[in-house]
Amino acid sequence: MSQARPEWTEAEAEGESTAPLPAPPERRRSKTMSRKEMARELRRRRLAGEVDPEEQELLKSVDSSRPRTRADCVNGPRPCLFVSCKHNLYLDVNPETGSIKLNFPDKEIWELEHTCALDVAEKGGITLEEVGEIMNLTRERIRQVETRGLAKLREATED
Repeated sequence: MSQARPEWTEAEAEGESTAPLPAPPERRRSKTMSRKEMARELRRRRLAGEVDPEEQELLKSVDSSRPRTRADCVNGPRPCLFVSCKHNLYLDVNPETGSIKLNFPDKEIWELEHTCALDVAEKGGITLEEVGEIMNLTRERIRQVETRGLAKLREATED
């Protein structure tokens, strides 16, 4: 028969406190939503009569004020609320499947320090840690993406 193990450590048995170490801040992973899932949700809202005419009007006005070039948005308000722009850091759209990946599922866009990749690029050289924090990725993943990008550039220049 095996003996039951005590539920305390030797330090606790001797009266010493063993305070747990503080946990590192938890980083939420990005969340991907499929195009079918989004279309299903829109159909459900329409069938339930939950499509807000005020929301429709707002979307039309936002679309008319959307910047078309970098020159239009360089002095625009920050955080940039045009999440459909390919340079926006809040979400990514897969061009093949149409699925959307929320890079910061636990934050709203106005809570982000940086929302435009072009603004970050204009800022100049930053560390892998800083890039990882901006893009909600680890330093190692940023290094892998950098290595792959540099290899593609070398390959393109050799041709």
